[in-house]
Amino acid sequence: MLRAPVVRTLDPSNRAELLALLDQDPVTDAFVASRVQAAGLQPWRLGAEVWGFFEHGRLVSACYAGANLVPVQAGAVALRAFAERALRQGRHCSSIVGPADAVLDLWAQLEPAWRPAREVRVSQPLMVLDGPPLVAPDPLVRPVRPGEVDVLLPAAVAMFTEEVGISPLASDGGALYRARVAELVAAGRALARIVEGAVQFKAEFGSVTQRACQVQGVWVQPELRGRGLAVAGMAAAVSYARAHLAPVVSLYVNEYNAPALAAYRRVGFRQVGTFATVLF
Repeated sequence: MLRAPVVRTLDPSNRAELLALLDQDPVTDAFVASRVQAAGLQPWRLGAEVWGFFEHGRLVSACYAGANLVPVQAGAVALRAFAERALRQGRHCSSIVGPADAVLDLWAQLEPAWRPAREVRVSQPLMVLDGPPLVAPDPLVRPVRPGEVDVLLPAAVAMFTEEVGISPLASDGGALYRARVAELVAAGRALARIVEGAVQFKAEFGSVTQRACQVQGVWVQPELRGRGLAVAGMAAAVSYARAHLAPVVSLYVNEYNAPALAAYRRVGFRQVGTFATVLF
């Protein structure tokens, strides 16, 4: 007798099976893989639940349900099951993010109950670089030192506010956000070009696995934009990442951000997929 599909919250006994699923697409699923590898599947450590969708007793897709709602390898039937679960629990996330087809399908099912979204970004090219950059790296871009967290922080806040549309300092005065920035610095995953105590370029690696890492928070001081700092800075970031973090470097970017897309392509990034993001 065939068993009906089942959705349930994964626990530590499912870790190996989930990691094998995530390893099917290490670039697309770098965020969830990085979180699970670092924190496991205990919700109190992970800061999220991971819902598993099982067919015939086998895990075939998943959904990370925390501050972000992130579908993993999810087809139409799994997405319907995840939507039903999300609707029962209510909205606790600040965004839905992942492969565009899955995110937009999930949002179509959640929108009647969860609307309005603050913004829906329907097309964000997912790009990778798995070789050396095509341009010379900026020699001034380097890992941010632990004592420079407060030098980096204003640039990080400016980037977040510009990209997301709200300040990361709003909820608690910035304590949690500063702690996250400090964590990235301590892990050697924040790079910057710092001249006379000011950040001119920065980038961080928010998700890192053995297979791939993901660049986030790319920012150039507004007064210096258009001078090639992003291109040389990203070349430095790629070189650093491939030497110290993972062999494949990825990122996703808003399709309408033509200058950023052009800069990434000059460095050597190519598009391998499309993400979408729903912001609340």
